[in-house]
Amino acid sequence: MKGRDILLAVLVGLGLWQALVLITDAPHFILPSPWRVAQAAFKSRAIIAENALVTATEVLLGLLIGTVLGVATAIQLALSKTAERIMLPMLVFTQAVPVFALAPMLTLWFGYGMGSKIVMAVLIIYFPVTSAFHDGLTRTDKGYRDLSVSMGAGKLNFMRHVQIPNALPSLGTGLRLAAVYAPIGAVIGEWVGASKGLGYLMLLANGRAKIDLMFASLIVLACLTVILHVVVGKLATRLSRYAEGAQ
Repeated sequence: MKGRDILLAVLVGLGLWQALVLITDAPHFILPSPWRVAQAAFKSRAIIAENALVTATEVLLGLLIGTVLGVATAIQLALSKTAERIMLPMLVFTQAVPVFALAPMLTLWFGYGMGSKIVMAVLIIYFPVTSAFHDGLTRTDKGYRDLSVSMGAGKLNFMRHVQIPNALPSLGTGLRLAAVYAPIGAVIGEWVGASKGLGYLMLLANGRAKIDLMFASLIVLACLTVILHVVVGKLATRLSRYAEGAQ
């Protein structure tokens, strides 16, 4: 995703938004104009920045922890057929339970602070990272496997020098998805119960009929997500290049 493409998408989105306001002639407390939202964002920039920092911290910690757990699980599944037979169906089954439905329980168990939001973000990205990386680990070319067996390489050496480098592009795909899902998990947790964060600020603004502030908070959240997606996308590209060089 290039900077020009992002800028073009933003300009088109703002144009459509302003056109919708003009066509519908909706009152500002239902659909504020982009200019009114920009004014609210500037006026409340301090409180928005404070809550954005909280949400960004939750998202980054959730993404980091979820990625580490997902990578470790995928490697374990690829190393052990027994673990794969037992754990993989369990992981798939857990996706039948809406993660959002767990938010009230997580708030009850981990409190209204940052912990429950981090756990929510971890849960929502854990499966995509695990699934994508595991798929890459199990798609290693059979010729490499036969060569490693003939050379007497053990499972761990084969995993380290062949499977993991070949699976890095798949991990990059999982990370791109995780970069989009992690903010959703954090904000859902903030909606259920929080005293800080962009999700909390949106609810607070909505309750006080400050719809322009709610829109401003939502746009800041979208910007954070896009920035995270771009950064993670660059990391994923580097992983793919490293994998090509390692082959």
